Amino acid sequence: MSQGLLDAQNGKPLDDDATRVNRRAFLKFSASVAAMAGGGLMLGFSMPAQSQGDARKSVIGGDGVETPQNGVFAPNAFVQIDTAGKVTLIVPKVEMGQGVYTSIPMLIAEELEVPLDSVTIDHAPPNEQLFTDPLLGGQLTGGSTSIRYAWEPMRRAGATARVLLINAAAQQWQVDPASCHAENGQVIHADTKRSIAYGQLVDAAAKLAVPQNVPLKSPKDFKLIGTQAKRLDSPEKVDGSAMFGLDVRLPDMVYAAIVNCPVFGGTLAGVDDTAAKKIPGVRQIVKIDNGVAVIGDHTWAAKRGAAALKITWNEGEGATVSMKTLVDDMEKASQGNGAVARKDGDVNNAFAQAKTRVDAVYQQPFLAHATMEPVNCTVHVKPDSCEIWVGTQVPTRARDAGAKVTGLSPDKIVVHNFLLGGGFGRRLEFDMVTQAVKVAKQLNVPVKVVWTREEDIQHDMYRPYYYDKISAGLDANGKPVAWQHRIVGSSILARFAPPAVKNGVDPDAVEVAADLPYDLPNQLIDYVRQEPRAIPTAFWRGVGPTRGAFVVESFIDELATQAKIDPVKYRQDLLGKSPRALNVLNVATQAAGWGTAMPKGQGRGVSVMHAFGSFFSMVADVSVDQGEVRVNRVVCAVDCGMVVNPNTVEAQIQGGIIFAITAALYSEITIDRGRVQQNNFTDYRILRIHETPTIDVHIVKSSEAPGGIGEPGTAAAQPAIANAIYAATGKRLRHLPVGSQLMNA
Repeated sequence: MSQGLLDAQNGKPLDDDATRVNRRAFLKFSASVAAMAGGGLMLGFSMPAQSQGDARKSVIGGDGVETPQNGVFAPNAFVQIDTAGKVTLIVPKVEMGQGVYTSIPMLIAEELEVPLDSVTIDHAPPNEQLFTDPLLGGQLTGGSTSIRYAWEPMRRAGATARVLLINAAAQQWQVDPASCHAENGQVIHADTKRSIAYGQLVDAAAKLAVPQNVPLKSPKDFKLIGTQAKRLDSPEKVDGSAMFGLDVRLPDMVYAAIVNCPVFGGTLAGVDDTAAKKIPGVRQIVKIDNGVAVIGDHTWAAKRGAAALKITWNEGEGATVSMKTLVDDMEKASQGNGAVARKDGDVNNAFAQAKTRVDAVYQQPFLAHATMEPVNCTVHVKPDSCEIWVGTQVPTRARDAGAKVTGLSPDKIVVHNFLLGGGFGRRLEFDMVTQAVKVAKQLNVPVKVVWTREEDIQHDMYRPYYYDKISAGLDANGKPVAWQHRIVGSSILARFAPPAVKNGVDPDAVEVAADLPYDLPNQLIDYVRQEPRAIPTAFWRGVGPTRGAFVVESFIDELATQAKIDPVKYRQDLLGKSPRALNVLNVATQAAGWGTAMPKGQGRGVSVMHAFGSFFSMVADVSVDQGEVRVNRVVCAVDCGMVVNPNTVEAQIQGGIIFAITAALYSEITIDRGRVQQNNFTDYRILRIHETPTIDVHIVKSSEAPGGIGEPGTAAAQPAIANAIYAATGKRLRHLPVGSQLMNA
C-alpha cells in the first residue's frame, strides 16, 4: 500500500491511521464537495453530536473544545480522488496493529466501486475542531470504536462520490444516469459499452450538486465487506519500510537516554556527571525536573553515559508507599458508601428474603502496558517553531503538550504521527512528549528521546489496582434475587476527561458491572474513587471491562457452584432477555465440547460478556501441575454485528486472548518504597510463543451494526481462565494474577 508515511528526513507529516465510533452517533450525515487546488474531488462529511444519553464514553478534548450545536460536527474525515484516479482517505486515527489500514478502506472501496489496493490513507493533522470523534469526544484512538466510527459515514462518502461520478459521466455522454453503473474505478454505459475512468471525471463531478440520502448497498450486494482481505500494510511491515517512531532519522539528530526518578513524584536533587562526560560519544548532560538526559551521538553512547551518572533524588512522600499501604487504603475505602452507578428494585429487602447469601472480595493488580516499542519521541525546538515526531493515540494532546512546554502557540507546533509499535492505552498519554520537549529546549538540534525497557516499565502509567466487594442473595433454587457490587479504584476519566464523570461515577470503572446481560431483578452497583498514593494510572487494553468481566464472571461461577448447577446451564437460565449473549454462549460451549470429561489436573471454564457493542463467550481449557498453569485451548464465539474483515476480527481476538493470558497468569506491578519492583520481561513476564494455546474463533453471523473488537478479547478471556483453574483444582482464586496466587494457595 502506498501510504502517507513519508521519509522523516524531508520534514513533512507522517501519516497513520485507525478509527472509532458508536453507531448511535450516526443519526445524520451531511456531505459537501469542493474542488481541490490541484484538480480532483474531495468529499467531506460531518458526524453528528453524540446523544446526551451516551455519556459513558464522552470525552472532551485536550483543548477543551465542546461538541458543536445543531447535531453536526465539523468535517471529521474526507475522501479525495485525484485526476489520476487515486483515492485517498484522510482519517484522524492511528494504526497500532488493529488492521484499520485495511478495514476502513474496504468500507470506502465497497461503495465507491474501486479495487481495495487503489485506496490509500493519510493521517489527519491534530485538530479537535475538525476531527473530533463523536463517540470519544476528541481526536483519539481508543475504546474499540474504529469500525463503529466509520461504518456508515465512510460507506456513505463512497456511495455519494460514486453517484457524483456517475452523474458526471452521464452528463458528458448525455444519457440517463440510471443507464450507467460504476465498476472497478470507472463508469460504464452498458448500452453503448462506453467507459471512462474516475480520474477523468473528478473535476466535472466536483461542480455538480451533492445528492442527498444516497442509498447504501444492501449487505447481499457486498463484494468486499465481509471478505477475508489481506492486510494492506503488511508488505511494508515485512520489508522494513514501514515507519515507527523509533525509525525516525533526521539530519544532525542526537540521541538521549533518560534516567527518571525511581520514586513517583520525586525530583532531581543533584548529579555528578564527571564519569559520564568521559565516555566517547557523550555530548551533553541535560537536567530536567524529575530526571537526567544524557545526549549522545548514538543510543549506545547515551546509555553508557546514563549508567555512569551518580544521581541524588528528592524522593518525597512517595518513598513511603508500599503495596500494603495501597491495599489497606482500598479496603478502608470499600467500607463507605459509593456513588450509585445502577440501582434496580429493593436490594436490601431482596437480601433479607434470600435463602442464601454469598460474599466475595476480588482484587486485580497494577499492570504495565509493556509495548514492544518502548515509548519514544523525537523533537526539534527552534525559536519560532517546534516539530514532534512520535507515535501517539492523541495527536492534539501531543501538540498541546509541545505548546505548553515551549510557550509557542499551537499553530507553531507540528506533529508527525507514525505507526505505533503497540499502544494498549499507553500512547493515550503524552508524558513522553512533554519530557522530550523539555530536553529538546536545551539543545539546538533534533533529539530522539528513548526510554529503555526498564525505564518504560518502571515509569509507565498503570492499569489501576481494583478492589471489588460483591454479594448475591440466592433463592431456594439458587437463582440470584439480590446483587450488590462495590467497585473501589482510581478514576482515570477524572484526570483524562473530567466531564465524563457524573455524580461521582466513573463510567469506565463501572463498565460491564453496571450493564450486565443477566436478568437480575434487584441490583445495586456503586463506585468508590480511591486514588493510589503517587502512582499514576491510565487506560489499559480492555479498560473498564477487563476489571468488570473478571469479577462478574468469576462470581457467577461461584453462584453456580453454590447452587450446584452447571456453570453454563446457570448462565443460560439468566440470559433469557439477552438472546445475542445466549447465542454466543451456546456456540462457544458447543464448539468447545462443554460437558465432556476432562483428565485429572485439567479443567474447563466459561465466560460471557457484553462490552464495546459486541457479545463474547469464551471457553478455556487449562492444565494445572504443581501450581503451574498452562492454557491449552481457548474457544471464542463473538457476535460483533456486521463484519468488515473476518481476518482482522480473528487476529484481534487472538491477540486479545494472548494479552489476557499473560495478564491472568503472570502480570503484576508491585510497589515497594515508592518504587516499581519489576523492570523488564525477566520479571514482568510475557507469554512465550511455545506457551500460546490453540485459539478457535467462531464469528456469529449478524445483521446488527458493527461492534468493537480490539479490546473485548482481553476482557472476556481472563474469567474463563480463572474458572477453568477452579474446575481443575477446586481452588477459587479471587486475586490476579492467578499464577502467583495458585502457587501460594
